[in-house]
Amino acid sequence: MCDLELLLPGEADVLVRGLRSFQLREMGSQGWNQQHENLEKLNMQAILDATASQGEPIQELLVTHGKIPTLVEELIAVEMWKQKVFPVLCRLEDFKPQNTFPIYMVIHHEASIINLLETVFFHKEVCESAEDTVLDLVDYCHRKLTLLVAQSGHGGPSEEEESQYSTPMQELQKQAELMEFEIALKALSVLRYITDCMDSLSLSTLSRMLSTHNLPCLLVELLEHSPWSRRERGKLQQFEGGRWQTVVPSEQQKLSKLDGQVWIALYNLLLSPEARARYCLTSFAKGQLLKLRAFLTDTLLDQLPNLADLQGFLAHLALVEAQSPKKDLVLEQMPEIWERLERENRGKWQAIAKHQLRHVFSPSEQELRLQARRWAETYRLDVLEAVAPERPRCAYCSAEASKRCSRCQNEWYCCRECQVKHWEKHGKACVLAAQGDRAK
Repeated sequence: MCDLELLLPGEADVLVRGLRSFQLREMGSQGWNQQHENLEKLNMQAILDATASQGEPIQELLVTHGKIPTLVEELIAVEMWKQKVFPVLCRLEDFKPQNTFPIYMVIHHEASIINLLETVFFHKEVCESAEDTVLDLVDYCHRKLTLLVAQSGHGGPSEEEESQYSTPMQELQKQAELMEFEIALKALSVLRYITDCMDSLSLSTLSRMLSTHNLPCLLVELLEHSPWSRRERGKLQQFEGGRWQTVVPSEQQKLSKLDGQVWIALYNLLLSPEARARYCLTSFAKGQLLKLRAFLTDTLLDQLPNLADLQGFLAHLALVEAQSPKKDLVLEQMPEIWERLERENRGKWQAIAKHQLRHVFSPSEQELRLQARRWAETYRLDVLEAVAPERPRCAYCSAEASKRCSRCQNEWYCCRECQVKHWEKHGKACVLAAQGDRAK
């Protein structure tokens, strides 16, 4: 492992072995919270290992112990909770949480899992170890990318909108909205890594990607709308490192990481032998794909020379007749996690919400202090700084920050004035974290 270690090899092995699936009504419970903390530790250690380039034991442990399917099921379970249970919970008359941290942890769980999967799916053996759940993961990625296309043009709240949130629940909803956007971008990376394994995917998975979801055409729409880019006050901004960053004019022709992921996925989906044998180039698909020619500039080809092969493919496609839709009778394996979870919990959404309101999301002050202490132990500052993509930003104005809250050590500020202005929002969390730290 790298010089900075969050987990010793034996500890990581124990945590990976203990990973399991939870029912929807168990989310936020004590056992679930423990697994969430364990996942965060595994997530941070996996990033440290990948950064150090000295072997990646977390990925190896997940494959050895067959836990990738467990992670996929947990990912889809929390996605369903957010869609089916959370809205019901918010509508309950007696839902007036004094502290939104426990709810935030459940919402954040999906981001934790997809981030871990993004880190480890770079390795082909991880995709192979997903076994049948790769079908469910492809469906998950398709859902996220479809939402990303639908929301293009406003990939997150603008700087003016961000200042409009005041109540704890409004702040939580803002965080959930931004988190959903980031999750979709992570799903794009995971999908690209799956397409790197076209030669080892099952026929059912290939059919799901190329026929059922027509992912090549969806990716063309993503390139057209580029939801990770926007204009703010006349300046081009791109979403990188968890926030919107202004792109200086000299860098605007540089290929962004997310655009690169889309192009590589398209290359794999269109030019791999497995895809070319199965993708039906209908008149609709032909029309969509030929839009790519406008993006294949000399500047882009200089940065991704392999796209010259894609350019040649498109030149040939423009000259040939479109194919008729195939009507072959094919027996396919279907993804089953979402359907199974929905079948098991259908008609129980309100009961689950009421149960969690009483037993999970209404903790006492003492329980909150204990949980704050556990969070402080999980999110070690030296590790967080090591995995952070850049210098910390001010919690109030987003400028580069050099001063940390002396009481809780969690928030960063660029100046005293911003810290004072942010205290109304930060105060309760700061006191709670400080109490948890003193309780150690």
